[in-house]
Amino acid sequence: MKILTCNIRCFGAEDGPNNWIHRKELCIKVIRSQTPDIICFQEMWSEQFSDLSSAFSGYKFYALVDEPTGRRPMNCIFYRSDIYSLISAGGYWLSEQPHVAGSKSWESCCTRLANWVRLEDRATGTEFRVINTHLDHISQTARENQAKLIIEDSSAYPLDYPQILTGDMNCDFRNAAIDIFKAGGWIDSYGHVHGIEEPGYTYHEFLGPKYDSTIGKMDWIFVKGKLKPTDATIITDSAEEKFPSDHYFVSATLNFE
Repeated sequence: MKILTCNIRCFGAEDGPNNWIHRKELCIKVIRSQTPDIICFQEMWSEQFSDLSSAFSGYKFYALVDEPTGRRPMNCIFYRSDIYSLISAGGYWLSEQPHVAGSKSWESCCTRLANWVRLEDRATGTEFRVINTHLDHISQTARENQAKLIIEDSSAYPLDYPQILTGDMNCDFRNAAIDIFKAGGWIDSYGHVHGIEEPGYTYHEFLGPKYDSTIGKMDWIFVKGKLKPTDATIITDSAEEKFPSDHYFVSATLNFE
């Protein structure tokens, strides 16, 4: 299966010529060119969901909105409905009260949550789980505790159960939050395939190769259980120096063991 993690930069950002209305067609084109089976989005607002769910009509989707009365499916997961059937789905807030909508802790700047789906491959009957998240961008204490919550949740499943964790972790391989994921049994797909910890930045502020960054790859696809990464790519596609987002998207191709 091929899976993408895509931080698409929220609709409400004041980005001038890089506002969503000016780049949505490019975003759709870049994602389509990858022919993904599963797409995990971050920063998706309802306006973007409307555009992308129409563009990817062969996919079903799941998300919890982040705020109690909100409509923004921030960490939405799209999956091909001709290949996968849904077994179960859920989510939780990355806080000391994970069952309370909109809750946040540890000086987290934003409300953060994780959405998950359990899917079954229609052809083989193989089932697996996908978790999609977005850790806080300000508080290091929040990032570490948010990672611990995801570890606690994923550890409820058997060690060999196939699980995938995607998201914008707002930190690179040097950060303690990434160490927490790895200690919890998660394997970085990019590092496994290419044998390097740091391939370069994925956040680029719409500047692409012109961006000067002190933080490396912050967009991750982890695996655990009976899954083997066979390919991984940082997608740097652009058109006339315009980019589909302020992040590069990241892909991984995974095989069941």
